[in-house]
Amino acid sequence: MKEKSFERRNELIEAALTEFSSHSYENASLNKIIKKTGISKGTFYYHFEDKKALYLFILGIAGEAQAEFINKYMQGQDLRGQDIFEELKLQFKFSGAFAAEHPKYYRFITMFMKEAEINTDLKSVLESGNDLLFDEMIKRAVTQGDFNNRFPIDFVIKIMHYLFINYFGIFDTEEDYQLEKMLENANNFVDFLKYGLGNQKED
Repeated sequence: MKEKSFERRNELIEAALTEFSSHSYENASLNKIIKKTGISKGTFYYHFEDKKALYLFILGIAGEAQAEFINKYMQGQDLRGQDIFEELKLQFKFSGAFAAEHPKYYRFITMFMKEAEINTDLKSVLESGNDLLFDEMIKRAVTQGDFNNRFPIDFVIKIMHYLFINYFGIFDTEEDYQLEKMLENANNFVDFLKYGLGNQKED
């Protein structure tokens, strides 16, 4: 893959974000992106092999921006004594802040998550992402006693993976993308996990 520094790079990113966030991966038009950017096809194909290469490039930029944003704020939190559910609520909170500050990136990421449910190529990208970190987070939570011990750890990991991968398929109305509703959904989602899987009972 060629170096991705070239004239009108930012214009290409903006055009790709708009197209990929407005259409499914299959229906997104590479020609529209190139035309809107104002670069030649020769320039595009010098830097990118095809539409998928561009898509993964944009995904990398958006994913890295979101991860850096959330990690920056998570590092300032004192998580001692907090269970995995409180940690997840904080991550959702900062994800909401990221969505408000970088709506185009967030829209693209949510579109990717939904697309990955039905597109085999994209699903493999999703599943190879942060599986190891997520698994370690769950295993740590099991060790801390955050989950009910009647469930085998492999079962908990599979359920948690499935629910998080399909999260944006559950909350996908226009209202769900408004910050207040986004945070309400996230808190209800985590509480559902906690009181459905956790050792504690709701007061």
